[in-house]
Amino acid sequence: MRFRTWDLEIITMIKIKRLYKSFTYAFRGLGKTLKEEQNLQIQSIAGLVVIILGWYFRIEVEEWLILILVIGLVILMEIINSAIERITDVLKPRLDSYVKEIKDIMAAAVMLASVIAIIVGLIIFIPYFIN
Repeated sequence: MRFRTWDLEIITMIKIKRLYKSFTYAFRGLGKTLKEEQNLQIQSIAGLVVIILGWYFRIEVEEWLILILVIGLVILMEIINSAIERITDVLKPRLDSYVKEIKDIMAAAVMLASVIAIIVGLIIFIPYFIN
């Protein structure tokens, strides 16, 4: 089957529109979460402080990679936590006994990711602070 040039252009435009919509929804969700979730705001500020420290100390590329991964892990866990909290709030009347457990488990996941990020940050930055 042969496509004419304008057929391919139409297919490409449809895909670009779909991609644009996907990014629009994603940024809307990120903005809503940043606006409404205090913990995400705190974690984002902490991540920004770590990035500024990394720039100030001129850390190595490998250290940047590790820091970006753990900062991303914490932020992703918080966003997932927020989404699951909203889902459980919708289900709350029917599944009340499990809602608290679900929220506690997700809070533990975020806390664990944050503790790991703090440990990694200390391992990377302590030598820079000592020197």
